[in-house]
Amino acid sequence: MKLFDPHIHMTSRTTDDYQAMAEAGVAAIIEPAFWLGQPRTHAGSFEDYYLSLLGWERFRASQFGIHHFCTLGLNPKESNDRRLADEVMDLLPVYLEKDGVLGVGEIGFDDMTENEIHYFGAQLRLAKELGLPALIHTPHRDKVTGTEQTLALLRELDFPMELALIDHNTEQTVGMVLDAGAWAGHTIYPETKMSPARMSEIVRKHGTDRILVNSAADWGVSDPLGVPKTVAQMQRDGLDEAALTEVFWNNPVRFFAQSGRLDLQEVQALPRIDQRDLWEGNSVLRGQTPRVDLDRAPEA
Repeated sequence: MKLFDPHIHMTSRTTDDYQAMAEAGVAAIIEPAFWLGQPRTHAGSFEDYYLSLLGWERFRASQFGIHHFCTLGLNPKESNDRRLADEVMDLLPVYLEKDGVLGVGEIGFDDMTENEIHYFGAQLRLAKELGLPALIHTPHRDKVTGTEQTLALLRELDFPMELALIDHNTEQTVGMVLDAGAWAGHTIYPETKMSPARMSEIVRKHGTDRILVNSAADWGVSDPLGVPKTVAQMQRDGLDEAALTEVFWNNPVRFFAQSGRLDLQEVQALPRIDQRDLWEGNSVLRGQTPRVDLDRAPEA
């Protein structure tokens, strides 16, 4: 089965992860702009990071047969540095026009401060102006209140709910997100957030409409194979292939196709692999024999 991980931070991962993901059926990913683990100190570091998501990381994924797309934004934690945040907001409109950018994100709440509200709203307005989807982070602490405030801000700004992907849901929040007309993302983590078994129960209870599942794998304890492991759990629980295809391929494609920038024919095809290719003179290989697979046929 071909799989789409709609939220994973591959900048933090190794080429071994790309290879394992491809072997497990992951054929496309979205990489949202992310906090690096410590605060950036100037806007230029954001600019170089955005360029790496649009360039090197996209190339690195392609070398293992995975389509790489991204969303760009100012993350909630760093929106609390207003000087830096204002400079990043000046950069964003330029980079949101680039090829491969399918939305604004990840944006939203961390501690739900006044600064976070201000820049969350500013980025929602920018997404609305550009007609782009928004990938929205909900806080790790007090998730129910954070989700309620997220929905309230979306309504206040008259942001189209069909363009809002509210992520990191739990059993306590998924119902309110779906009832509001937004899309509900769920993150599979080894210990926290959501497990494959709990995710399977959510799909059996709520159905497949507007439900997405991701790994959000990053530099912390996380699992880039969270999506295929959840598929395996759902298969054991008796969910049929049609339901799995909806959740793990059709729904991410439908949501991000709203950007008008997702070539459906391209994403359906298996990427051409030629590991002899270079990016800025660099290869993903370190002495290994290059894999060359130039004639990969499209999948139905």
